[in-house]
Amino acid sequence: MEFRKIFILIILTLYSFNVSAVTPRSTGKYKNWESFIAETDKGKICFAQTIPTKRAPAAVKRNESKLFVTFRPSEEIKDEVSLTSGHDYKTSSVTASSGKRKYSFFSQKDFAWLLDDQEEKKFIQLMKKATDIIVKARTTKGAETTDHYSMMGFTKAYNTAKKTCS
Repeated sequence: MEFRKIFILIILTLYSFNVSAVTPRSTGKYKNWESFIAETDKGKICFAQTIPTKRAPAAVKRNESKLFVTFRPSEEIKDEVSLTSGHDYKTSSVTASSGKRKYSFFSQKDFAWLLDDQEEKKFIQLMKKATDIIVKARTTKGAETTDHYSMMGFTKAYNTAKKTCS
């Protein structure tokens, strides 16, 4: 399990900085979401991603924030939810919510994941129904950050990524 988290962290980090020989290719843009595929030596990776529509506070310097759902069929990984708020996280400080539903993520450096497959399935169902998701986190220095993600286009981007990797 740790290997899969490290592997996706490496792929997503390389993608973020556009220095990888593995360059993801867009497979569709759907309102605020986009789906991608990348061919690696371990097989293909497909994912849907978005960036926040609003970030706060402006005073906290950080890199780009993103929310992902990833599929890696060669590793039998599907529906992996991850996110980055563009800063290293204080341990156990990342939550995502919509309405009354709230999910806790575990973090490692500047990425965070849901705890297990069941939580991922529930969260994806929430993402399909929600208008927006709000991610709150704390930096290693204790500053709180808030990212607002629109779910407009999520279902189409998710379905495209899932179908591309099936």
